[in-house]
Amino acid sequence: MQVSPMRLLPALAVLFPITLPVALATPGKAEGVSSVYSSTAPKACKVARPGGAPEDSGEWLCPGQGGLVVRVSEMDLRQTVSVGRNYKDAKDEPAASASFGPFNSTTDTVEWRLDGAGKPFAIIQRWHLADNDDLGKGGRPTTKQMLVVTRLPPGPVCHVAYVDVAANRNANEVARQAADELARGFACGKDKPRPFGTPGRATALAAPN
Repeated sequence: MQVSPMRLLPALAVLFPITLPVALATPGKAEGVSSVYSSTAPKACKVARPGGAPEDSGEWLCPGQGGLVVRVSEMDLRQTVSVGRNYKDAKDEPAASASFGPFNSTTDTVEWRLDGAGKPFAIIQRWHLADNDDLGKGGRPTTKQMLVVTRLPPGPVCHVAYVDVAANRNANEVARQAADELARGFACGKDKPRPFGTPGRATALAAPN
């Protein structure tokens, strides 16, 4: 019996409320830029696929920021995360089909980067990738962690940069730097998402085969 990666892979220990965004204590190096958080935990979301979701697949729609919603989709023990004004918009974005070869899952916390006017321009989310070449206890694949930076409207929603958590001591700050420097000028389809900061095993697993 297959078990969803949402139960196999570790999640963040701390969840932030979606109704009361929490401003980050350190806004980041970009002037006027700050962070707030939302959750994609099951209790914060609703099933988006009519009729419910099977054991190993499904779609969930979660509240976001700035009039945006987050669509989480799971199929064959792999997830995708996209953002839009509504379910249809989010489903049609490039990010809705952007996943990785290894089995993977995301954590429940979404970090939203806001410009000086409070408008979101990027999200950052932690992903867990199964490493079949590094077996742990019981012969099960270990997981490697990576932060994914995704650009937001106006324009398409797509992955911008990947930050290897183990290879970068201050991975969260590195991901914020990537979001602030790259997201707003990133051309989905033309520009390719790439490792930002020091690459590592997680970003190697994320690379196309």
